[in-house]
Amino acid sequence: MAFLPSSLLPDLSPWRASRDFRLLWIQGAVTFFGSFMALVALPLQVKEMTGSPFAVGAMGAVELVPLVVLGLYGGALADAVDRRKVILYTEAALGLLAVVLLVNSLLPRPVLWPLYVVAAGVSGLAGLQRPALDSILARIVPHDQQTAAAALNALRYQIGSIAGPSLAGLVVAYAGHGTAYAVTVAGFAVSVLLCLRLSPAPPAHDAEKPSLRGIAEGARYAWSRPVLLGTYAIDLAAMFFAFPNTVFPFLADELDADWALGLMYAAGSVGSLALSLTSGWTSRVRRHGLFVVFGAAGWGLAITAAGWFTNVWLVLLCLALAGAGDMLSGLGRSTIWNQTIPEELRGRLAGIEVLSYSVGPQLGQVRAGAMAGWTGTRPAIWGGGLACLASVGLLAAALPKLLTYDSETDEDALRRRAAKEAAAQA
Repeated sequence: MAFLPSSLLPDLSPWRASRDFRLLWIQGAVTFFGSFMALVALPLQVKEMTGSPFAVGAMGAVELVPLVVLGLYGGALADAVDRRKVILYTEAALGLLAVVLLVNSLLPRPVLWPLYVVAAGVSGLAGLQRPALDSILARIVPHDQQTAAAALNALRYQIGSIAGPSLAGLVVAYAGHGTAYAVTVAGFAVSVLLCLRLSPAPPAHDAEKPSLRGIAEGARYAWSRPVLLGTYAIDLAAMFFAFPNTVFPFLADELDADWALGLMYAAGSVGSLALSLTSGWTSRVRRHGLFVVFGAAGWGLAITAAGWFTNVWLVLLCLALAGAGDMLSGLGRSTIWNQTIPEELRGRLAGIEVLSYSVGPQLGQVRAGAMAGWTGTRPAIWGGGLACLASVGLLAAALPKLLTYDSETDEDALRRRAAKEAAAQA
């Protein structure tokens, strides 16, 4: 990347500073690659077995309840037990569910209902795991490197989400669903081995056991912080109204471009990758709330255009631009969370974060599938994009403190910085 100015290149400080960050980065890259193989194969298998956009969209409905329940519980668990163990055990369980998909696909007549059961199980385990993954980042990476760490983690995600879907479309077409699921199983096996090498991440000595009271305490803290509320609400609205992935198989049919299905799933990550590779400047920004708002608005505008165009290459370009907008918003959210939330509440707030950036896509799948069944695929996409733009504007106007957030003056950010420096000197 010598053609890029050094000021734009990704900041590698977290990679150099933390062995555990390096391990998690590699583990995540392996997992994402395998998981995205299944991400394409699973809805495509449901489509081939049913031919119904409602059936594909219903996967979001079955995933919702376990995600909500275990996401909140996972947040409380991450504050109460060793976060390394949570990550390790859930990764192993996800690997076992991938084995179920593999075995079912090898049957002479694969059965439909196990696909929904596995989708629900994956959603629940992801909800249980993500608070531990997210909250451990604030502990293993220095305070002033949080934006750089978020950018590097996004880069890791994009490597898997570009290579995985792009290859999955070819693998499913020429080798079948079983091969795609076998790659997923292998990825989780490698991931578990890497997780075994992570350092322990025990809770604070006075940590309480997971409880409804503890979850409620975290919710009260989030509700009392308009900046945090803004990050949750804007992401939830953007994903609910403008997450079109579930109807991509039908969009590819309408555009007479079945060959482009894998590219549609990967296009957003291409845009995110482009922003990640030029993210060095983001480490010098203090107004991260602007990232959240402008990134989400850019996402909605690009999704609107993707639903409007009929040329498949223009659609792919718009999806890439949408990914860049989502990446910018994600950098802002992650930085604000890791810079402001107290360590003793980090797991529980991470559980709420799981809901904000995971429930939205799940509900968005249901919305897109249902609307596509009623109005057609393309109106379901561009209509959702317009609704996203309107909701982001309204929320930004209602929560002005998000727009004015400054990491050098925000009281919670300064308090979190002081606490981390004191812990480092102890």
